[in-house]
Amino acid sequence: MSDNQAFQGTYQGEPAVWLKFGRYEAALLPEVGGNLIAFRDTSKGWQLLHEPTMDEMESFKARPFIHGIPVLIPPNRFEDGKFPWNGRTYQFPVNEPATGNHLHGFVHSETWTVDDFGTTATESYVVVSLKVDEQSAVYTYLPHKFTVKLRYSISEDGLQQHVLVRNDGDDVMPCLFAFHTSVNAPFIPGSSAKDYRLKLTIGDRWAMSERMLPTGEYQSLTANEELMKGEGVYPFFESLDNHYTAVAQNGRNRMELTDTQHGATLVYDVGTSYKQWMIWNNGATEGFFCPEPQVNLVNAPFSDLPADQIGLYSLAPGEIWEETGRLYVK
Repeated sequence: MSDNQAFQGTYQGEPAVWLKFGRYEAALLPEVGGNLIAFRDTSKGWQLLHEPTMDEMESFKARPFIHGIPVLIPPNRFEDGKFPWNGRTYQFPVNEPATGNHLHGFVHSETWTVDDFGTTATESYVVVSLKVDEQSAVYTYLPHKFTVKLRYSISEDGLQQHVLVRNDGDDVMPCLFAFHTSVNAPFIPGSSAKDYRLKLTIGDRWAMSERMLPTGEYQSLTANEELMKGEGVYPFFESLDNHYTAVAQNGRNRMELTDTQHGATLVYDVGTSYKQWMIWNNGATEGFFCPEPQVNLVNAPFSDLPADQIGLYSLAPGEIWEETGRLYVK
């Protein structure tokens, strides 16, 4: 029997699809938003993503944002829960009382359908989807018919992440998307977070209001942020809850997290459709942080900037948006 497998099982008591290939394994939770909750190098005992403990499972399911790779549609904050689009204004629930905004969309806790899983000579894979129509809870707030499909596969090249959104309706819909990816730092047992250096392909930092909404202005990068853009910086140098434009380097839009003691680098290469990076490090608490590739600027419908610049994408009937990313260690 091959060591390469794809099978349905459980993760901390939650239904899961497990993938195993070579030195890697991964687990996806279809009933918690299609969250890819684990990605590990079993040969070295490395946990690359921030996973919930058994004791954290209930709080994780209640707010599934800081473990694994949650899916956000539409991502981040919208002022007063309002989303003006194409001559109408959608009303999202105001679920962040401190700011009076809507936060993080509607798909991160939905049950996704397992369409397929299996192995080939070169990978183990799983495909899950979320179909939104009049029967869907998502349709209440985003009244469009559409399908979101996620395909994760592991191979000797690490974890590939492919997302596809298809407009199944007869009117133009917004296509705003992000992953609230949560990575461990340190990811090597026994390592110190102080030995870790973070690189991120950022451009400018957005100035944010007290309600955490962009003012439309940029702020100058600090010396540490310039290091983050360049040779790398300690990921917990200060509390980060920052939004940046994404500017590809060497043709790629990516995060690199290096354990300088072991000479190992975790690469998260996300593709250039993501026009923004959000980074959050849990109040500068060592252990994990979230480098979040985001298609759109926060509160994008309220911005006067060009739609392509701020990632305010639209999908016409029958159109598809897709992007591919990869997590791997070098």
